[in-house]
Parts: sequence; C-alpha cells; structure tokens
Amino acid sequence: MSIISFDTHTFVKRLTQAGMPEAQAEVLADSQAKLIDEKLATKHDLKELEARLTHEMKELEARLTHEMKELETRLTHEMKELETRLALQLTIRMGSMLVVGIGVVATLIKIL
Repeated sequence: MSIISFDTHTFVKRLTQAGMPEAQAEVLADSQAKLIDEKLATKHDLKELEARLTHEMKELEARLTHEMKELETRLTHEMKELETRLALQLTIRMGSMLVVGIGVVATLIKIL
C-alpha cells in the first residue's frame, strides 16, 4: 500500500466550514482516505514497479539470447548433417554415372 499524507481533520474542518454537516464530512473524509490509500500510486510505488519491470526485461533478454544461441547451434549441426548427406548422395550418383558410362564405353568398344 502507498503511504500518502492525507489530513482528514483539516479536510473535515474545511467541509464543515463550507456548510456540510460534520457527520457527512467525516464519512467523506474517511472514504477519501481509503481511496487514496488503496488506489493511488506514489513515486516510490512507481520506482519499485520500474525496477521490477527492468529486472524482468533483463531476464527475458537473457533467456532469449540463450535460446537464440541454442537454436543457432542446432541449425548449424543440422546444416552440417545435411551437407554430409548431400555429399554422400552426390558421390553415389557420380559413382553410378561413372560406372554406367564405363559400361557404355566398354559395350561400344566390344560392338565396334
């Protein structure tokens, strides 16, 4: 709760001087004091909120940085695996083409 100085005695005194019955002025002063105490934020409250939000934002930034590094590592690993698989497939295809080509050339030489 915030601590705001609200002088209910002076408030009641001013209301009664303006013509309001004292009982009504006291009820109004009590209601105002509760409203101020429960609903208004002080500069201290706002500074605490700012500090908490700043702290939470730094934690979030650290988590995001960590997660991005993990993602980058995973992607790098997966790309290397993909490169290895592609190189293997290309080697097999080139080898197959070479064998077929040699076979065709050998067949042509036998025929001619």
